[in-house]
Amino acid sequence: MEKNDPGSGILFITPPFTQLNAPYPATAFLKGFLHTKNIASHQCDLGIEVILALFSPTGFQRLFDEIIRLQPPLSPNARRMAAMREEYTATIGGVIAFLQGRSPELAHRIAGRQWLPEASRFGRLTDLDHDFGELGIHDRAKHLATCYLEDVADLVAETIDPHFGFSRYAERLGRSAATFDELAAALGQPGTLVDAILRELLEEEVDRYCPSLVALSVPFPGNLLGALKCGQWLRKQHPSIKIAMGGGFVSTELRSLTDPRVFSYVDFITLDDGETPLLNLAEHLAGSRPAEMLKRTFLLRDGVVTWCNGSEDPDAAQRDTGTPDYEGLPAGRYLSVMEVANPMHRLWSDGFWNKLMLAHGCYWGKCTFCDVTLDYIKRYEPFGAAVICDRMEAVMAQTGRNGFHFTDEAAPPALMRELALEILRRRLTVVWWTNIRFEKNFTPGLCRLLAVSGCIAVSGGLEVASDRILKLIDKGVTVAQVAAVAGNFTRAGIMVHAYLMYGFPTQTAQETVDALEVVRQLFLNGVVQSGFWHQFAMTAHSPAGLDPARFGVERTDTITGSFANNDLPFTDRTGCDHESFSEGLKKSLYNYMHGICLDFPLQEWFGFRIPRTTVAPGFIRGILVHEAGGLPAPGARIAWLGGMPEVVYHTRQKKGKSMPAARLVVQTRQREVVLNTHPETGRWLMALLPRISPANRELMTFHQLEDSFSKTAQGEFKLFWNSPVMQTLRENGMVVV
Repeated sequence: MEKNDPGSGILFITPPFTQLNAPYPATAFLKGFLHTKNIASHQCDLGIEVILALFSPTGFQRLFDEIIRLQPPLSPNARRMAAMREEYTATIGGVIAFLQGRSPELAHRIAGRQWLPEASRFGRLTDLDHDFGELGIHDRAKHLATCYLEDVADLVAETIDPHFGFSRYAERLGRSAATFDELAAALGQPGTLVDAILRELLEEEVDRYCPSLVALSVPFPGNLLGALKCGQWLRKQHPSIKIAMGGGFVSTELRSLTDPRVFSYVDFITLDDGETPLLNLAEHLAGSRPAEMLKRTFLLRDGVVTWCNGSEDPDAAQRDTGTPDYEGLPAGRYLSVMEVANPMHRLWSDGFWNKLMLAHGCYWGKCTFCDVTLDYIKRYEPFGAAVICDRMEAVMAQTGRNGFHFTDEAAPPALMRELALEILRRRLTVVWWTNIRFEKNFTPGLCRLLAVSGCIAVSGGLEVASDRILKLIDKGVTVAQVAAVAGNFTRAGIMVHAYLMYGFPTQTAQETVDALEVVRQLFLNGVVQSGFWHQFAMTAHSPAGLDPARFGVERTDTITGSFANNDLPFTDRTGCDHESFSEGLKKSLYNYMHGICLDFPLQEWFGFRIPRTTVAPGFIRGILVHEAGGLPAPGARIAWLGGMPEVVYHTRQKKGKSMPAARLVVQTRQREVVLNTHPETGRWLMALLPRISPANRELMTFHQLEDSFSKTAQGEFKLFWNSPVMQTLRENGMVVV
């Protein structure tokens, strides 16, 4: 297509701000899809670009000059920072280079705490030796450099732009936007230095690509205002360019939109998956599709917000969405920061993670607190392992990075197994992590297989650690099952992060205390390494929000907003003050993650009397030491993850008699393993192990294994399965998956 063709020249923009360490993947997914349709598109991440422009020597000169011009009242902390203008301007270039991985040698200067200027964020530091150890110079420096950036962010918010935040820009306005009033007021204010930098960068992108359509991605409330400011500037400077807005925030919050004022900044708002709506929109702008035949799109007609959904085109099948295309997103310019010592939060913010999905939607789709009625949850469609690995290889070639975050709502165990086997077949060197449900299918063998393929962490919902509440949530797991599965992952060397919830309807104080005791024991026994408490929020598209009475709560505000609608205020009839537990739950968890205060009585965390826990002191330990007996299921598959053995057949002497024997030597990555057995068994093993290597597309089932042994080896298979030889093999690479 020609550049000026109305169906081409789409520019995808991620507005400020989402994250510092990697691009949010929505635009890369859509760009990859359009590539399969031969539609030209480009993309940019204005969030990271604005940050890099502001957090630079030139940007700091502009910042401090603006503070002098505005002369705002300064707190003692801001006054101290303003007085150290030269120190900040002289060090920012080095800090950014270090966090981009271009100047790792600066770790020693930063960690020595003699080079960087320090303000209030440094006063909140915990014991760095405890958090990072004597040898963690690089991690210590990264944490200190992050404190330095946060100090400057505080200064920016105090003096020139109260909405500023690294990953959340005016987030409060987005979260409380039942009406458009506050956003309209913010958009009517004079521009700040941050706005000026955003406009300059946006102008560069528009001049570079001359788009006919700008598509703004709004995954979070924290980049809604940035998106609208982009639209505001485009409307004034380039009125011929059409503007569309979509993304996760839009799809959950704006489904009942009626306020026409937002269309002063955008022309179209699309909901849910953007592939087909964008295709239809391109056809509409090219004059080949009437507005009525658009897909899931709001527009303004005669001053009235109009919903257009007449398109009969289906959503793109996941196999047809194409490989995400990261061209235009500067992989080497993102910042690897370390805000807190929480292990899983570090993964989210530290390091560049390519984003992919194993499946669209959630295969469970029943949790009563979740938006299970919306398309991004309810439409489950998995990819094949081969397709996923094809896309992994393509993305690695684009970005030069081999880390992957699979952003699934809940990754299916069977698909994770197939992915791990495919990774091993292709001999890919990758690191990956994802979200799961604590399914019983995550056996010790499967967890070991996942770890060998490069899986380093999983996060899953324990939610309220109470079997009664888990049943009310329809989580499909029990506390005992969560503990057992977490133990399987941990023993395989995979970090476990638990999403924790308090304040679910009808939850009592006793259940909250008992849930905390379960969490304490999970950390005490080392099977969970990271966690985060969330207070329950009732949303409009969840079973709880659609039928509050079923969960014993009453809506306190039944008026539908004209702009955003998602979080629903409610009253819990039980009368339990859930908010009062918030500080104690979070403080205790912070200490548990550091491995301290695990012996404190629970009462120590709260400034008011709480019930005694009814959970037995050894509850979690009892679950972990219990091992299910018996043999694997006949259909269970067997995989050998070790190397191929060498064998020597020889004669050994026992009580004066010569006996034939076989000596198998297996080299694992950690040690040499020696197996002494009967020659027939040795020959069987030599033939077996290559057959159950991941290199084979079809692995043996346990039944086939038993049948093979019975035909070619000596002895009773069930006895042999529990013999020292098989025990050694299972400890060194044979897994049941």
